[in-house]
Amino acid sequence: MTLERLPRVLLRLEGAAVAIGALALYAHADYSWLLLAILVLAPDLSAMGFLAGPRVGTLTYNAAHTTASPIVLGAIGVILPSETATAVALVWLIHIGFDRTVGYGLKYPSAFKDTHLNRI
Repeated sequence: MTLERLPRVLLRLEGAAVAIGALALYAHADYSWLLLAILVLAPDLSAMGFLAGPRVGTLTYNAAHTTASPIVLGAIGVILPSETATAVALVWLIHIGFDRTVGYGLKYPSAFKDTHLNRI
């Protein structure tokens, strides 16, 4: 492996760790598998923003595919406590982690296929 590829590989491994870790916590908490099946692709609805153009699409997609929001939601769920908030946060992290693992990254406004990981 070349050093030029190393960051991309590390980001994909990090995504796998996020997805597997969130899935393990989800299973350990015995949350609903039906909820997981229903919500796991929900963040991809944010891609509909691209119907309004690349600027809006980039903003909506990236807002739904950064780990900051589900981490905050998960922390709120633990502190309140709210099992629903925690479960949704974990599903959201599973989605983001899986996306990173297979090479889908945050979008650039130049084109939907231009991501922080590579061009897909």
